[in-house]
Amino acid sequence: MLTRSYALMGILNVTPDSFSDGGLYLSSRAAVEHGMQLAREGAAIVDIGGESTRPGAEPVSAAEQMRRVLPVIEELADAAPDVELSIDTSSAEVAARALAAGAGMLNDVTALRGDPEMAAIVADAGAECCLMHMLGEPRTMQRSVSGSSYKDVLSDVKGFLEERMAYAVSQGIAEERLLLDPGIGFGKTVAHNLELLRRLPELAELGRPVVVGTSRKSFLGRIAADAAGQDQPIDVSERLGGTIATNVLAMERGASVFRVHDVKVVRDALIATAATLGLAWTSTSASRQTRA
Repeated sequence: MLTRSYALMGILNVTPDSFSDGGLYLSSRAAVEHGMQLAREGAAIVDIGGESTRPGAEPVSAAEQMRRVLPVIEELADAAPDVELSIDTSSAEVAARALAAGAGMLNDVTALRGDPEMAAIVADAGAECCLMHMLGEPRTMQRSVSGSSYKDVLSDVKGFLEERMAYAVSQGIAEERLLLDPGIGFGKTVAHNLELLRRLPELAELGRPVVVGTSRKSFLGRIAADAAGQDQPIDVSERLGGTIATNVLAMERGASVFRVHDVKVVRDALIATAATLGLAWTSTSASRQTRA
């Protein structure tokens, strides 16, 4: 049986407006409790964000992001030392403070383009770094996206991630510390998202761990609504089946990090998938993923 390393990245949004769980974990106590629950359910990484990146989201100041996330990171770093903490931000100031407080990874939806100081912060900290593809910015990324937005969505995303990898390395970030995320749902149509999932092996060719984040996203609601003959996407609360299916497919096609809200049920599904594929399930942190 072939052994491969996988990681569940549990989502912890300390925000009032995230599309799925906005407002649920605004207090530090609630956020820490949820982070601990994600760890108990099997998350090797807890991804903590103080700014929503849903379509149409408005920017949040660095000061407000830090007010939201730093107490959570500090407490979780002490309470769950075996869990890797990730900071979900495109602000270098927030990243620097979060990494100093106990985070070991940056999850940057702009792939180091949002803040000119970001790459140096990550390099100096020796942190892991997830580079994600996004068309435009959260406020505008879905407004004009169409089939003509890409010549070939997989080739365009792969080329972008290759370029961002090269940039990161040129700025002193070790290649073995990089993870790659195709940005499912970020400036992409339903068809784009499905094409990326089908062709994940081509992204895996880049030689770095591939992160997939489909959890509860709107394209899953649209697919289910179309199948049921409904005009509106099904509610966020009813998208678990699609989340599980897309993560199972992603594992089969080479992804190794799975960013989800529902850690336990997705973990159970992926363990069964690994067994079916003749793979031994080994869950590790991002740091071990990037050194595989």
